[in-house]
Amino acid sequence: MNAERLFRRLHRAVAAGLVALVWAGAAAAQGFAGLGAEADGFAVPERGVPFAFPADHGPHPDYRIEWWYVTANLNGPDSTPYGIQWTLFRSALSPPGADPAAPQVWMGHAALTTPDAHRAAERLARGGTGQAGVEAQPFRAWIDEWEMAGPTLSDVTLTASAPDFAYRLTLSSDRPFVPQGDGGYSVKSASGQASYYYSQPFYTVAGTLILPEGEVAVTGTAWLDREWSSQPLEADQSGWDWFSLSLDSGDKVMGFRLRQTDGSAFTAATWIAPDGTPTPMPDGAFRATPVETAEVAGRSVPVVWRVSLPSKALDVEVRALNRAAWMDLSFPYWEGPVTVEGSHGGVGYLEMTGYE
Repeated sequence: MNAERLFRRLHRAVAAGLVALVWAGAAAAQGFAGLGAEADGFAVPERGVPFAFPADHGPHPDYRIEWWYVTANLNGPDSTPYGIQWTLFRSALSPPGADPAAPQVWMGHAALTTPDAHRAAERLARGGTGQAGVEAQPFRAWIDEWEMAGPTLSDVTLTASAPDFAYRLTLSSDRPFVPQGDGGYSVKSASGQASYYYSQPFYTVAGTLILPEGEVAVTGTAWLDREWSSQPLEADQSGWDWFSLSLDSGDKVMGFRLRQTDGSAFTAATWIAPDGTPTPMPDGAFRATPVETAEVAGRSVPVVWRVSLPSKALDVEVRALNRAAWMDLSFPYWEGPVTVEGSHGGVGYLEMTGYE
């Protein structure tokens, strides 16, 4: 083994140990994955702060947690549907100033879903080594050889690879970035926990998937979510069900249901017009009800949902393309492409966390 490979393996082992510590703390903390823990020493989002681009495409180390999250609904030459996910997470282990090194952990998730298979991989890195990071302009986000990079975040190439899959995709959009919630201030609970949150739901995509059976040329659409906070959940929120829907009308819908331990839920949504104009929806306006469950990784997980937004005459069935889209990684969760049928047709993505 050469020196560079040994160096990288050692750093990955250190990062894995740090993630294990974070996970152990999360298990003892409050809210799913510890995201309901107090924000002691970290910055917290404030209402009325406008986004500043391109700077806000880059990292925000004063906040505890942040991610760059891409999902894509794709089709091959024979119309076979596919889905991909590419995510880079940044997590601070201590508040700014508490440790001169301001330690950061980076974690990457990648997945490729077909109607018959779901493949996922994870990368881990310690901050300050060059192994992972984000630069705002020109845009570059990377962990090892996985990368999302381009002259701007509106025009990027996305790559990831694992032993049993890989992809290389180009994403481009001429639409504005869309603030979620109140001008980008996204409330997550009745108590007021919040994050800064914006999306780019209008990417067009072309590229190549590499599967065990060979290469597949694909085209489709993609959705980017950018979010950062220090306490995005309330202590008694055990997980969430998050939907991003691209409707045949050209409209987009983002909606989530944050589940409380007492059986209730907090919801929020944004209706996004084809020109990118957002209409935020308050708690209770977005309705998501499980219709059918399946046993996935030893858990009962909803795989068919009824989703409605009455003020927009939306009443649809959202169905998983592949019920077994379980991300068996450091923080396990379900994530995969979905179809949309009913008052509107379309495609989208669904993420579900906290199903034990």
